[in-house]
Parts: sequence; C-alpha cells; structure tokens
Amino acid sequence: MQQLALDIGLATGPTLASYLAGPNLAALEHLVLWSGNPTRSPVPTYLWGSPGSGKTHLLKGVREALRGQGAHVGWLDASVHEPPPFSEQWAAVMLDEVHLYTATQQHAAFNWFVNAQTHQRWVLAAGELPPAQLQLREDLRTRLGWGHVFGLQVLTEPERRAVLRQEADARGVFLGDEVMDFMLTRFSRDLGTLMQLLNQLDGYALQTQRAITVPLVKSMLENL
Repeated sequence: MQQLALDIGLATGPTLASYLAGPNLAALEHLVLWSGNPTRSPVPTYLWGSPGSGKTHLLKGVREALRGQGAHVGWLDASVHEPPPFSEQWAAVMLDEVHLYTATQQHAAFNWFVNAQTHQRWVLAAGELPPAQLQLREDLRTRLGWGHVFGLQVLTEPERRAVLRQEADARGVFLGDEVMDFMLTRFSRDLGTLMQLLNQLDGYALQTQRAITVPLVKSMLENL
C-alpha cells in the first residue's frame, strides 16, 4: 500500500523540546547542554543517520534555541545554491544534508568550517552517512569527523506507537488501535510526519466536534 507524505504546516517549527529522542537521547542531551552555552566548547558535532532519524529537526531545534538567546547562525543545506560568505556575527554554523553538497557548497562549507574554528564558533553538521563514507572533498570530510559524532536511529514501530499514544494522551484525545494502524500503513512513518498528522487531526476533530476515527481521518483528507 502506498504511503502518503503530508504537506501539513506546524504551528511552530522544530525545537529541541519537541524532539522525541528514543534511542537518540545521548545526542539530544549533548545538543541541549551545548545550546545552553554555545561558547563552552568549539569542538564540532556531526550527526548521521537514515531519513526520519531527526537530523534536520535537531539542527533546526538548536538554531531556534540560539535565536531565542538573540544569536545569529549560518545555515547551509542542499537547497542553498549560492552560499553567503562566513559572518563573524554568527554564533554557530549549521551544515545540513552534507552528503548532497555540490562542489560549490563543499567549498563554502569548508570555508565556513575553517573560519568557525578561527573565531571559536561551533559547527553542527548532519548527513546520511558516517564521516568516513561521505563522498566529499577530503579536507571537509576529515573535519566533519574529528569532533563529536553521533549515529541517530529511526524509532521502531512500537516506539512510534508509544510516542503517538503519549502525545494523544497529552492532548486529551483518544487514539484507538484502528486509527493508529491506519496512520502507520497509509502515511509516511517518519515520526515528524506522524506528529504533524496528529496535530492536524486534533484540530479537525475539535472543529467538527467528532472523535478521531478512521472515517474522520478520511474526511479530513478529502477536505484538505
């Protein structure tokens, strides 16, 4: 059965508090500790893992935490085709989707990395592969791997079910097994997508004054 990816907007962006760590608790705790005091250590951090493990969520969560402190950060992902020059006003450099970088992006990322080290700024990067397997220019690849490296795992289905149940309970809504089965078989199993779906379902149920059931899910999709 084909799984659907939803284009549903969240009321707020990803945060460290909203990241459901599961087996990735060590990485989350490291980022929470660092983002509370980004000047404490300039040693870079690299996150790697398959799609759905939460790499981008964590990078954006750290960015939001720093912005909340009034700090500016440099951000580079595969969609930024013309990266700006490094800015000394940045408190940190975020490099997402490094496994997809073009030669131009790799050049910019290396420049940012060197400048970040010179100015004692933190570098947080992420990609789908461990550093040794990245098909990048050697000087960038080795720098990505010399600091803290965390391999992230995708939550198992029982863990995803437990998280969805916990979030539904926190919202005061009942999420039955039939609805859970429907969500996990018909939609992307990426936890971020599932949480967005639950957020949309909760709002739609309140709007229509109905319980969350499979017919409600189908009705919501027809009205998107």
